[in-house]
Amino acid sequence: MIEITNFRQGAILNHNHGVESDESLRVCIEGISDHGCPVTVNGVQAEMDGRRFFAEIDLTEKINNITAATITPYGNYTKEMTLVWDKKSFKRYNFYIDDHIFTFTDLAKQRPKSAFDHFYLKGLKNIHEKYGTVFSLNCFYHNAHEEFLLKDMPDIWKSEFTDNSDWLKFSFHAYSEFPDRPYAEASAEEIGKDWDMVQNEIYRFAGEAAYIPPCVIHWVNLHPAAASEMLARGTRCYTGSLRLKVMGGPSLADRQKGGNMNQVQERSMAGAAQKMSSLGMQLHYGFVDEQSYHVHHRNHYNPLLKLYIYANDLCCNLTPIDKIPDRVKEIQQQSLQYGFENFGIVSHEQYTFPYYPNYLPDHMDRLELVAKLYTEAGCKPVFFNNGILGNTTWDN
Repeated sequence: MIEITNFRQGAILNHNHGVESDESLRVCIEGISDHGCPVTVNGVQAEMDGRRFFAEIDLTEKINNITAATITPYGNYTKEMTLVWDKKSFKRYNFYIDDHIFTFTDLAKQRPKSAFDHFYLKGLKNIHEKYGTVFSLNCFYHNAHEEFLLKDMPDIWKSEFTDNSDWLKFSFHAYSEFPDRPYAEASAEEIGKDWDMVQNEIYRFAGEAAYIPPCVIHWVNLHPAAASEMLARGTRCYTGSLRLKVMGGPSLADRQKGGNMNQVQERSMAGAAQKMSSLGMQLHYGFVDEQSYHVHHRNHYNPLLKLYIYANDLCCNLTPIDKIPDRVKEIQQQSLQYGFENFGIVSHEQYTFPYYPNYLPDHMDRLELVAKLYTEAGCKPVFFNNGILGNTTWDN
């Protein structure tokens, strides 16, 4: 038997993981040959150290197939793996905000001269103008808190949204905030119907240039049929995984009636909202090898799905403003250790609105602080659905 030990299937590698030139990324492949027999990696003779082997090879393509092979008295063995070359990688961050419907409801009522006169969009534009931040706003069709449908959003600001589509994009999220996990048992037709309703309205009031496929669906949980439909509609990256999962966060009662947000944030920061009660429960409910990999490396590529999967760094509405600098510092230090250069940020629209039961008065300040800290850390704003998690070098 033979095993590659320093990289996993779908590892996304950049200049931090090897020596990069215009033509290639040279990396060292390490592994174990059970019987200590000589190994070749993509035809390169590996250096042997007992059962361990080492071989330097060149990654020359965006998606690279790696084959380690050995001949033994007991038969011939090979190990195949896919590695991604994140060519000319740079530190970059994606910022999406979920659950948009309050903004559209307000705009329909208030009808300001400019859509960016509305306090929420004005706040996002201010952040963009200061730090260059780009935002994806994931949208509902139905407002579950007062009767409003996205079809009632006026199209009088369409040219404004089109003009600002280089930094502000809209995407599908779900039909409505409730029920939770709406596509955990959905068919392709069901999610497709809701998706079309939202996407068609985005085209109508903001223009096609302002639309982007989502990198997350409401509550993240997806039935395989719904996930397949999402991929068919242009999603190229996703947060966490496509699998149904155990999640934490505010309870339904807290979100509908207004709960103790300090307590919710404390539980989230401590990891208590998703903690398993025993190793047996963790092994039963979790994919522990993939989860532990993402804790450290933050991303990988699934070659069968042709999908980039990544971990978000923080959720603004679950991270108190005084804890944000420590979290950003922690993730930046982790980046230096493991070499990844993509960073994901998430929040939720409703926490910015005074009439929401769980209103956070400093929510917009949290969004701005995160943008400021990632900018100061040398990160550029991108849309992860483009290229390799926002790096479009191969496309150019």
